[in-house]
Amino acid sequence: MRVSSRGTVDPFIVMEIAKEASEMEAAGIDIVHMEIGQPGTPAPEAARRAVAQAMEDGAPMGYTVTPGLPELRARIAQLYGEWYDVDLNPERVLVTPGSSGAFSLAFTSLFDRGARVGIGSPGYPSYRQILKALDLDPVLIETREEDRYQPVPADIAAHRLDGMLVASPANPAGTMLDGPAMQGLMQAAQEAGIGFISDEIYHGLHYENRAVSALEFGDDVYVINSFSKYFSMTGWRIGWMVLPEAHVHRVEKLSQHMFICATHASQVAALAALDATEELEAHRATYARNRALLLEGLPKIGFDRIAPPDGGFYIYADVSGLTDDSLAFAREILHEARVAVTPGLDFDPDRGAHTLRFSYASTTEDMLEGLERLGKFMALKGAVPA
Repeated sequence: MRVSSRGTVDPFIVMEIAKEASEMEAAGIDIVHMEIGQPGTPAPEAARRAVAQAMEDGAPMGYTVTPGLPELRARIAQLYGEWYDVDLNPERVLVTPGSSGAFSLAFTSLFDRGARVGIGSPGYPSYRQILKALDLDPVLIETREEDRYQPVPADIAAHRLDGMLVASPANPAGTMLDGPAMQGLMQAAQEAGIGFISDEIYHGLHYENRAVSALEFGDDVYVINSFSKYFSMTGWRIGWMVLPEAHVHRVEKLSQHMFICATHASQVAALAALDATEELEAHRATYARNRALLLEGLPKIGFDRIAPPDGGFYIYADVSGLTDDSLAFAREILHEARVAVTPGLDFDPDRGAHTLRFSYASTTEDMLEGLERLGKFMALKGAVPA
């Protein structure tokens, strides 16, 4: 049977490492997981309780209207007032099946086939794979340490773009755009007449300065967020997007045909999760402790060239002094140290052979154990004194 060239995408390498780690665990080998960007905590108790109660009450959990439950859209809009002092019309909120669904809708709504869409490198690999699957041209913008691994306004004109996607906090580097940087990129995009998408799925996970939303600087933007990270709801597959008023109906129509609606039970859970502030802030405090442990511990054991992680739950390390094959190095760490980490090839096809990503989304106990195992591994390699 003939197949489409659109379906020829690269594998998600971190999932290959995770699969290998899972196979080792099935064989009775204990693994510390520092590879997956998944909170080590369940969905908030209130979210789980809300779904259980709805089931107990016999709620049918059928289709919702495509934009999402009205009460959920209103509560998401309220969140923008609480977090950013932005007065948001709930009609501009569209609930989606995870942020992945939101990206597919945004790319389909904004860009025609062959459009050039800029994304920072290193960056989340699924951006470019979804773009490729939609016959769009992902343009990798090689970001620099001095720019905190974020694109700058000059990149938009330099790469002749039809669209620009930014992520703050970014995956894998964890760096954030401050207000002037975000505003500068949005202004450059507006002057060039191109689409602008802001990935804000790690908002809420900041440790010093808060993350700024693109909506603080204008409405001519697609903002994408998710309940996966701060709200600890990865497997529930529930996210949202905020759209310019003129784009709401066109994206709603696309979603009607592509997804019908986000999962009803997940929407019920998401609504309750938005008010679980005390529990969620306790999770963030755990990530803050984990971040501090890795920022102190990794340099001591030989991983001393790291990006400044403002938010999210990752440390991105330059390991060019240790290897020129990060995938082989990650596998060596997995089998010898029994710690799963992510090779940078997922995030940067050109420079990723010299980088690793460490996730600190698990428990503090796991971070301490992981550092101990990595330290022994690095000592055996002669990278640090035993």
